[in-house]
Amino acid sequence: MYRRRAFTEDAARADAVTRRHAAGGRSARENIADLIDAGSLVEYGRLATAAQEQRLSVEELMARSPADGLIGGLARIDGAQCAVLSYDYLVMAGTQGLRGHHKSDRLLATVARLRCPTVFFTEGGGGRPNDTDYPAVSALDVRTFALWAKLSGVAPRIAISAGPCFAGNAVLAASADVLIATENTTLGVAGPVMLAAGGLGEHRAEELGPVSVMAPNGVIDAVVPDEAAAVALARTLVGYFAGDRPAGPVADQTALRAVIPARERTPFDVRPVITTICDTGTVTVLREQFAPELVTAFGRIEGRPVGFLANQTLRMAGALTADASDKAARFLQLCDAFGIPVVSLVDTPGIMGGPDAERTAVLRHSARVLAAAARLQVPLIGVVLRRGYGLGAQAMLGGSTQEPLLTVAWPSAHMGPMGLEGAVRLSLRKQLAELDDPAAAEQLVREATAAYRERVTGFNVARAFEIDDVIDPAETRSVIAATLAAAAGRDGFFGSGRVVDTW
Repeated sequence: MYRRRAFTEDAARADAVTRRHAAGGRSARENIADLIDAGSLVEYGRLATAAQEQRLSVEELMARSPADGLIGGLARIDGAQCAVLSYDYLVMAGTQGLRGHHKSDRLLATVARLRCPTVFFTEGGGGRPNDTDYPAVSALDVRTFALWAKLSGVAPRIAISAGPCFAGNAVLAASADVLIATENTTLGVAGPVMLAAGGLGEHRAEELGPVSVMAPNGVIDAVVPDEAAAVALARTLVGYFAGDRPAGPVADQTALRAVIPARERTPFDVRPVITTICDTGTVTVLREQFAPELVTAFGRIEGRPVGFLANQTLRMAGALTADASDKAARFLQLCDAFGIPVVSLVDTPGIMGGPDAERTAVLRHSARVLAAAARLQVPLIGVVLRRGYGLGAQAMLGGSTQEPLLTVAWPSAHMGPMGLEGAVRLSLRKQLAELDDPAAAEQLVREATAAYRERVTGFNVARAFEIDDVIDPAETRSVIAATLAAAAGRDGFFGSGRVVDTW
């Protein structure tokens, strides 16, 4: 028995592992060992081999297909219970064998019982057509995809893709809650062989779904240089879902007083606001290349995991576009499902309008944010940094300034039913039409806009009690921390367990 167990170790295929290293990669067992706490893996199906005994001897199968190309089991990451699965690219190009499917089915059913975070290394070429020991015809009765999908909202699922990832492997990656990809990843619903067989032309693997395509289009949540960086990020993500940690060091909060530019329309990078508010070194930005007009990120405040939504004025003035709306809605679902409170940093002129925007179905997409935010079970805290205009601001605040657990503004904030100048031009439409002098008309708009700006300051909005307070930017972290501590009570926050959309 011990001799047979030895066949599953990297030492039994040293030449193949060396070639993998030469190509810049690591073996499946090396990745797992780096991910989990030492000695914590309880492996399932270690002695399984490919279902090809009609073609190969047992000895050949043990040598060629250890663990049937799928390593998995229960383990711990920084002390937290988890599960880990990894296709093994050194076994038949990481293809999915029938026994491998049985193994993944067994593990995923176990995850459903334990509700523990799961990390899945998905590199591989999809289904394996030459497993001969089962009388399969369509093989569509395989349950892996259904069982993995049923974990949505039940257990946090993190996928890691490195190198080629096609067909079934790619579908599993895309079904995860967070997809991490290395720079050499290529993802596709069909690989080169399948495309050629289907008459769709000859394509190299790296042409089909490279990171340069899949990150900007939103498929990939985080791009990292290599497998070591992917594993490190997966450990960080599991930590957010695992709960509180000891509070870490903090940046000088007074720096927030100088973040907002003097001119209202001058863009600025909102990401330093998030990193300053959070414990130092705890922020992870997701889907950074997709819909960059909105930032979604995890971080920690006094050790507590927190999700952040933030309008990014460096792109499209921070307007809520169709893509940004999808990004926001899904992130809200993810936080809500697993009990992570949300802080919304608002600086937006509203929902993007106009003919081009309407062609993107922004009307429907922006409504997704309202629907997701309205059903939040975890606390939402709203902080209006500068501009909080129209339905875009309302969507960022859950539909109303009264919906968040707390809604505050910085002294730089202005809030209104639409952008200031637009509101003025609308209200003065008749007077402007009657003026023959364009210069006089523009002067009237400037004067009326200046007067209106004074009326809709954050202080006046708070005076009317439409928001809860105007705070010193340097107090933002402490106000958020105190509010969340009051809301958490003894038991912390519970996730809703609702399904998280794949998009």
